[in-house]
Amino acid sequence: EDAGAGAGSGGGSAMALPEEPHPPIVSSRPLPGKICDVVRTERPRSCCGMAMAGLRTAKYQLPEWHRRNAGVYYSASAASEDAERGRAEAKNLAKHAAASAQRAQQCSKATLGQRLQDIQFWRTELQKEIMELDAETNLLAAQKLRLERALDATEVPYAVVIDNLECRDRRQPPDLVIDQVETELLKEAELIRDIRDLLKRTIIQATTQIRSNRIQKENCELDWSDKVETYHIDDKCVSYCNDSTNVQFHPSSVKFQENASTPKSWAQFSHDNISRAEQEKLASVQLRSLINNIIHDASEDLRMQRAAVREAFDSHCRELADAKLRLEQHLEQILKDIGEEEANIVNLKKAIRDKEAHLKVAHTRLYDRSFRPNVELCRDEPQFRLVSEVEEITVFLEALKRKLMESEQNLKNLEETRMKLEKEIAVKANSIFIDRQKCMGYRLRYPVDLEAASYK
Repeated sequence: EDAGAGAGSGGGSAMALPEEPHPPIVSSRPLPGKICDVVRTERPRSCCGMAMAGLRTAKYQLPEWHRRNAGVYYSASAASEDAERGRAEAKNLAKHAAASAQRAQQCSKATLGQRLQDIQFWRTELQKEIMELDAETNLLAAQKLRLERALDATEVPYAVVIDNLECRDRRQPPDLVIDQVETELLKEAELIRDIRDLLKRTIIQATTQIRSNRIQKENCELDWSDKVETYHIDDKCVSYCNDSTNVQFHPSSVKFQENASTPKSWAQFSHDNISRAEQEKLASVQLRSLINNIIHDASEDLRMQRAAVREAFDSHCRELADAKLRLEQHLEQILKDIGEEEANIVNLKKAIRDKEAHLKVAHTRLYDRSFRPNVELCRDEPQFRLVSEVEEITVFLEALKRKLMESEQNLKNLEETRMKLEKEIAVKANSIFIDRQKCMGYRLRYPVDLEAASYK
């Protein structure tokens, strides 16, 4: 049995290391039967044999003993050789395993080092993108603040325009017309409303873009934070060695996790985050440029419209002043005519009174001569002359009275004209006061530049 076991172990060692030679194997043979059995089967029974049977029961023959000793020696030698060969193989295996483990550990360390470089690259890129996106968000927030200030700055111009329109509605009916000033004021009010609507929409757009920038920045920060944590983990893994005190067995960690990413998807994730951050940053830069253009164009449009309104006010005020001056000149002439007409009426009345005195004299003479007696009541030359005088004076009196009536009507017309002129002059003065004092004076509060106001 020992020889068979030695042969079996020798066979196993030969399969493990076929390159080493092994000693020849001698097959074992079964031992012969006991002597007592042979005696019992081959020798005849005798009385002597029967007497010695108890002393020869478990004994072997001498050759058999030598053969058995030789087998034991051979088994021991084979077992020693097998053990020596096993020790050599174990030594070689341990040496090979140590070298292989060292190479594997160095390869893993180098792989971890390369992985650290990749993580550091993406971490640097993410950190750079986060800083740039944060700076761009701050710039966009400053532009949004400019929009809000510009929107606040449009409140005063709009109030000024509305006040101008309301003041001009208080003009008196002769001057309550839709003139160039009102047309320009209505255009200015519409322009300011459009600008305010545009600024409000742009503020909403800037708010949305700032929110998108911050969301993308948060995504990059989360990715960057994961990269930092992973870098610390892998850096700690690189620092591990065989002499580390905090290493231990974790058989369950050998399996791949189901939610684990691949190197391609890992790199693509950070690339996508950076790409989206670049897109948001580009959209933010374009929006900032658009905001600059909007504020500049709005400021220029308001400046040009303000100049147009001022020119319309100046032109209309000059027209009102010219009209008022001409009315005052006509009023001066009317007043002069009224004075002359009043003097003319006085002269006419005096002339009528004078003629009536002459007529009374003539009438009295005719009346007294009508009392001449009898034949003295003659149609003589004085009688005809007196009758002719009465007729002549009567004609002149009627003419003077008609002229007096005409003069009185003319004086009445002149008085009405004077009143109309004075009313028109008062209307023009009121219009000039509204346009020049109320409107143009209130427009001094108009901001000079919307673009400059957006920085204050």
